Order: sequence, then structure tokens, then C-alpha cells
Amino acid sequence: MHRLSLFALSVWIVAFSWLLPRMASSQDDSPQASRQEDKEATAARATEESSSKDTRVDLSPPKDDEKNHPLSGAAISDAQESASDVQELHPWDPHKAAKDVEVGDYYFKRKNYKAAIERYKHALIYKQDDAIATFRLAESLDKTGNSSEAITYYRDYLKILPHGGYAADAQRALSRLSPESKASAATAK
Repeated sequence: MHRLSLFALSVWIVAFSWLLPRMASSQDDSPQASRQEDKEATAARATEESSSKDTRVDLSPPKDDEKNHPLSGAAISDAQESASDVQELHPWDPHKAAKDVEVGDYYFKRKNYKAAIERYKHALIYKQDDAIATFRLAESLDKTGNSSEAITYYRDYLKILPHGGYAADAQRALSRLSPESKASAATAK
């Protein structure tokens, strides 16, 4: 047992005598090595940075542009607005739409049609072709006397679900609200 502990002690001594000089040299070199690594990293970042900062293009109009083309700004903005096919992007969230329909139903049952209209319109923002929200919005608009907008939404419902659960109700409402049916009813009297 005594021999084993002497052997282990001699192994430790040899290991430390071999390891100690290397540890001292690495500590001495580490500030230089880290400075060298910093320089290399800075050089790498400098090559990766964009050079566009140095090449800026002057986008301002020429000096006499306002005098030579007095209405060009308005014409360009009007042309861009009318020719643009970009539409506003709305998030699609069917759960939020369903909750808005549920709240709209609450208001509709309590005959608060204006609040119901707002909630149904809000539901259509989050789920654009929601048949239930479209039909109930048409009903709410019909109740408030806004028949022209109600006709639009009744027709939209029939486009979404032509044979849906409320299709017959939408058809009856359209026949009652449409100007053609009102004109034919007036001539029949």
C-alpha cells in the first residue's frame, strides 16, 4: 500500500512538472493571442460591412423641377394610388372572428344593432368570407334601415353559401329590399 501511494505521488509530480511550464507560457501568450484574435475579428467585420454608406445617391428633385412641372407631385401620387393593386393586409384569426360573432349576437338579441354591426364587421376583418358574420351583418343593417348596404351583404352571403342554412332568408330579404321588387309592388297597386 505504501508503494502504491509513492507511485501515485511520483505520477503527480511528473504531471505537474510537465504541465506547469506549459500553463505559464499560455498565460504569458494569452494577452497577445487575444489581441491578435481581436484584430482578426475587427478585420473580418470590416470586410463584411456594407459599403452602401459610402455611395449614397441624391434622390432630391432637380432645382427647377417645381417650376417646370408644377402639378407633377399630385399627378404622380394620384396615379400611384389608382394604379396600385396593393391591398391592406389583415391578420387571419378565425378564433377572434368567432368571438366577435358571439358578441355581435349578444348585442343583436338585445336590439343594440349598431354595436352588433360593429362586431360583425370586426369579425369580417379577421375572417373575410365568414358566412354567419356576413348574414348577421346584413340582418343588423336591415334592422337599422340601411337597406342598400344590407342588400350588399345578403348578396355576399349568397355568394359564399348559395345553398346555406340562411339562403332562403337571404333570398326573401333581397326580394323585399331590392328596388326592383319595390317598383313592381308599387305598379301592382
